[in-house]
Amino acid sequence: MSHPAPEHASATLSARADDGDAIEIASGVHWIGAFDPGLRSFDMILHTANGTTYNAYAVRGSDGVAVIDTVKAEFADDFFGRLEQVARLDDIRVIVLNHLEPDHTGALPELLRRAPQARLIISKRAPAMLKALLKPTAEPFDYEVVDTGDEIGLGDRRLRFLHTPFLHWPDTQCTYLAEQQVLFSGDVFGCHHCDPRLFNDRVGDFRFSFDYYYAHIMRPFKVHVCDALKLIEPLPLRLIAPAHGPILRERPRRYLARYRELSSSGEHFDQPFDANHPFVSLIIFYLSAYGSTTRMAEAVRAGAESVPGLRVSLYDLEGGEVAPFVDLIEEADALAFGSPTVNGDAVKPIWDLLSSLAGISLRGKIGAAFGSYGWSGEAVPMIEDRLRGLKMRVPVSGLRLKLRPTAAELDTCRAFGRQIAEAMTGPASNPVSAERVIDFADLSP
Repeated sequence: MSHPAPEHASATLSARADDGDAIEIASGVHWIGAFDPGLRSFDMILHTANGTTYNAYAVRGSDGVAVIDTVKAEFADDFFGRLEQVARLDDIRVIVLNHLEPDHTGALPELLRRAPQARLIISKRAPAMLKALLKPTAEPFDYEVVDTGDEIGLGDRRLRFLHTPFLHWPDTQCTYLAEQQVLFSGDVFGCHHCDPRLFNDRVGDFRFSFDYYYAHIMRPFKVHVCDALKLIEPLPLRLIAPAHGPILRERPRRYLARYRELSSSGEHFDQPFDANHPFVSLIIFYLSAYGSTTRMAEAVRAGAESVPGLRVSLYDLEGGEVAPFVDLIEEADALAFGSPTVNGDAVKPIWDLLSSLAGISLRGKIGAAFGSYGWSGEAVPMIEDRLRGLKMRVPVSGLRLKLRPTAAELDTCRAFGRQIAEAMTGPASNPVSAERVIDFADLSP
């Protein structure tokens, strides 16, 4: 269900914020943020071809003004210029920080200096971060901690708080202006798209930026996204005011629906295997120099498929791009990586794939490594270390075989696959306590 645009919408159709003006986004609510059109990389993980905005807001009630978030320090002059158009500094009663990352708090120290009477409001997870951010040396500062359901009054208006941790830092929260049905959402529902026309019904097409932002910022925390949506979806909403990107006043609920859609796939990852699940999924990625690791991978697959209720997929990385596999990996319950050892290392396509996984949540998934080698065999333990670094479980120790596997060694590979499968679907029947390295000298004549 959509809501009509705010009553001021027609009056702002010609307004632009690139001339230094504060922009009214709802009755008594102004955007007082800043534009950064030249930014081309954010947090070293996102490309920002359109730059970004640092959105901050001023809410006027009958008993004073609340400032919600600030801007990156380099843009503090823009922020104060717009703030002082709509409020005197001694009008400010409340400063709300939805998120303490420096792009939202860069102007905070100066704002506290100019408006010392203001109450500083932060989430219950934020005090330690606030102290690290401000690092006060002589003068103490006061703050008030809030949780879901807590409210702050501005006379005829109330700010209600929603605790939404890990979206995308532990401290994040949303703030809801009940009377105007405005959600100040922090990083949630934001994107890096700089356009001085400001509103989603006026800016250029930013759908790619919206999905791209979700994929790189929110996707690793989709469980927390779903928890936040449970708090947000019941609210009447006329407008969503995020910390980055366009203000969402036209059909704001479609952005909730998009988050729900993006976050719903793969929710079974966090559920234990049981009879109601038709299968769990193991994906085996491998690369082979002379065919030995290929034979190992095929045997591992055969062993895993011998365990009922498991779907196994096998992918050769030779000559292929790794990006298309990211979605498959997010849908999987376990991953196995096969690599020969070349110059004391795993092969590059394996590392390319592993390095592409930082943007998705792998915590709790099962990982395994195997491969053939000629001299030293470092690839397998190196891959296992990376899997653990990605917060994956590695319950079955890696399998290394020297050169071309024999029939007996392929039986060992099948057993290795079964153990991975059993670790996925229940207690392993024969857990391996130490890494296995099979050499020709270890085999019976």
